Amino acid sequence: MFSINPFNSRHSVIVLCFVVGLLGLQLQAKSSPTFASSQAAARVEHWQKRQVDIQRFLSESKDLSVVKLLFVGDSITDFWLFDQNPWVSGQKFGRKIWDETFAKPGSENYAFNIGISGDRLEHVLFRILPKAQGGLGQLDSPHLNPEFIFVMLGINNSWAAEQPVADSIYAGVLANLRALHAQKPNARIVLQSLLPTNEVAKNKDVVTVVNQRLKALVLQPEFSKFSVYLDLYPLFTDSKGVQISSYFTDGLHPNDEGYKIWRDRLLEFLTQSRTVRKN
Repeated sequence: MFSINPFNSRHSVIVLCFVVGLLGLQLQAKSSPTFASSQAAARVEHWQKRQVDIQRFLSESKDLSVVKLLFVGDSITDFWLFDQNPWVSGQKFGRKIWDETFAKPGSENYAFNIGISGDRLEHVLFRILPKAQGGLGQLDSPHLNPEFIFVMLGINNSWAAEQPVADSIYAGVLANLRALHAQKPNARIVLQSLLPTNEVAKNKDVVTVVNQRLKALVLQPEFSKFSVYLDLYPLFTDSKGVQISSYFTDGLHPNDEGYKIWRDRLLEFLTQSRTVRKN
């Protein structure tokens, strides 16, 4: 007579459940995405990485003489080199526009960008001063001789600001302008206006005040022979003088559309400047 052993039956069920569970875990492991949050990673601040990248370009580039344009600034300049915003999903910066226009070695607009997010005027000054004067010496190489240096500096000094704010920013821009010319006396320095922010009071009390003073600065005898003012402010404001928010990601940094508008104005300026020089 055939009989069922209750112990063996329960044992088989337990084994079967274990095997099924194990297979389920393996399938789940294969199908589940690997998140960056689950992988150990040391924290590296963006500004530190940028300084390393800049130094690497300077030390490893075979021919710095191919650099025709130098971009100097803070995050607004730095973010030409980002495509997706690494901090806010769904936002784009200027990388596509940069690659289309400024990234081809051998072209007349091949550019080197030394903008670093978070830098205040004093930080940029430290980077561009020669090593012999205690700076980082990012412009020390005699082979780096850009035709134009595009400068946009100062907005970061409007936070945790020295007083009067506009005076402090103006003094810092002045110091940087002198340092840039001392390092690269053959370059034409293009002093760009500050862009409008989404803070009406800051635009009125700081941004437009600084811009007016920068416009007058390049006309002074000390600077008029090697510098020019480029007013970008109106390109980013409406008929009432209010910032066009659709050109920005956060009320301060341009988005890809904003960088395109900026790029188009730079190309227009370069064409005009080179035509005048030829004539």
